[in-house]
Amino acid sequence: MKIGILVTGLTPDTLIDQYGSYADMFQRLFQPHNPGFEYTVYSVSRGDFPAAANDCDGWVITGSRHSVYEELDWIVQLKDFVRQIADSERPLVGICFGHQLIAEALGGKVERYHGGWGLGVNTYQLDNGFAQQLEQATGHAPQTLSINAVHQDQVTILPASATVLAHSDFCRYAVLGYFNNRIVSLQPHPEFTLDFEDALLTDRGGKGIPLQDTEQGLISVRQPDACLDSPVIAGWLVAVLQQQ
Repeated sequence: MKIGILVTGLTPDTLIDQYGSYADMFQRLFQPHNPGFEYTVYSVSRGDFPAAANDCDGWVITGSRHSVYEELDWIVQLKDFVRQIADSERPLVGICFGHQLIAEALGGKVERYHGGWGLGVNTYQLDNGFAQQLEQATGHAPQTLSINAVHQDQVTILPASATVLAHSDFCRYAVLGYFNNRIVSLQPHPEFTLDFEDALLTDRGGKGIPLQDTEQGLISVRQPDACLDSPVIAGWLVAVLQQQ
């Protein structure tokens, strides 16, 4: 099965040698579930786009430091490509920027959140049968999900086709599903490990993200009992991408 990874952002130069690209992180996230995926990586933020939505069997859109409401040519083109994927009935996963871009492409709205940054390990409540979906896909049915986050923008208006699968007090639309969950998206980053989240917040503190905010995020990452539910999410995302 061929999975296209649409790369919209770059790992900081100081971290890429140790942690790899965002495309590398998704491949590592999925690998324990032995999906047998073959990957093609498209650097869409640099103008490298697929020719058509049927070039791959499923798609992933990564995170980015950009905002989806920026009027950049590649962002406008990517929104159009999301609509093409939706029309093609192929599965699509969006993470952070990808989550927000899918929402805007399908009729929603994204804005800078007045409540500030969501950083570090965030915990989300499950909605609309999401626990049952996770159990069916992975054999696990957690009561909540703890996942790393790095964002200031949020989806503020849902597309008509969206169903909320998870939320928190800070992030109302944290996980969304569309078209019977053929398209799904998450505001947090299941592909980010605790080590990478720590390194990223340390790197960006005072450089685009206020230092006091990164310090708060780092507290959650560095807790001795910090634990992520990313493996459960990974199993679910693999199941979504394997839909035919």
